[in-house]
Amino acid sequence: MELLIAAFSLGVLGSFHCVGMCGPIALSLPVYHLSFQGRATGILLYNVGRALTYSILGGFLGALGMGVIFAGYQQALSISLGILLLFSASIPFLKNKGFFNVSFPRIAHWLKARFSYLFKKKSFAALFATGIINGLLPCGLVYMALAGATATGDIVLGALFMAVFGLGTLPAMFGVTLFSSLSLTFRKRMQNLAPVLAGLMACLLILRGLGLGIPYVSPKLSHSNNTEHACCQKPESDTKPQ
Repeated sequence: MELLIAAFSLGVLGSFHCVGMCGPIALSLPVYHLSFQGRATGILLYNVGRALTYSILGGFLGALGMGVIFAGYQQALSISLGILLLFSASIPFLKNKGFFNVSFPRIAHWLKARFSYLFKKKSFAALFATGIINGLLPCGLVYMALAGATATGDIVLGALFMAVFGLGTLPAMFGVTLFSSLSLTFRKRMQNLAPVLAGLMACLLILRGLGLGIPYVSPKLSHSNNTEHACCQKPESDTKPQ
């Protein structure tokens, strides 16, 4: 339950970043010729498509995490994911300083062509497909959530984690598309929130991997079966009663 609450909270807190990154696509959806009910249905299908892609990716990475945990590297996995997230959080700073610059022209061209084709269809099926493709867009917030899904070490939990994360982003994404009212300045400010969230998530993953014995945050691991203990228990006395 704690994992799902974390996933939903991450989705809600990061949803305005989603608006900043995916807002132009959401605002371009061909739904404004429809009635209010039809527009709401189309926007909902678009966001359900996004969540479906997230769930599939979460299940895949949850299975990958399961293999790593079974191999006895749960702590190493959590710490490694945390370090990767710290690196991802530093990318905007590195790009501004000219130290890091990556572009994906072929992928960007393919996605742009697909969106353009689907927008011309102006159907509910096309809106659903647009959401599915949108779920594949590079996004630091999604990478953050996928790191959490990987750390679950379970196919079903990983998929559920990402589905709940997608649900958390729904209110903001639904609202901005339905009412088309969010300033560019506000969206840019929300984009700057992503590195902060990534840093917090990274610290939690690293603490979890260190197994410091902090209940729920950094529980100790049993080295015999590589499972977590939610809290520190008082060790039993070795002395036997006389």
